[in-house]
Amino acid sequence: MSKSFETQGQIHSIGATTEYGNNGFTKREFVIKVTGDDENPDYPNYLALELIKDKCALMDNFAIGDAIQAQFNLSGRLWSGNGKPEKCFVSLQAWRVQKTDGDDGMNQEVPDLAMPDNFDDEVPF
Repeated sequence: MSKSFETQGQIHSIGATTEYGNNGFTKREFVIKVTGDDENPDYPNYLALELIKDKCALMDNFAIGDAIQAQFNLSGRLWSGNGKPEKCFVSLQAWRVQKTDGDDGMNQEVPDLAMPDNFDDEVPF
């Protein structure tokens, strides 16, 4: 089982959805420039994330330059073939992407929990 992580950043590029094989497997890649308090702007970090299957459509609502927060799974696979040395492939598979305000990466609205003036607290039975 893969482990889930979270990052925030600014969208650098968005790839097209690509179909692989005869089974209709789809994949879409996008790259973000990682942002946050721990990031040094003199040495920016870029992450390539991928969306698979029905998650490919998540990027339809975003544009280059948008500030986002992404949740993703980290997974890896070993491959060897045709007498070549073994190789390890790592993928960051995003499963949730949300726009942020660009400041702290947490664009969460706090719900208004105040009782309305006309609130009726009588039990209906």
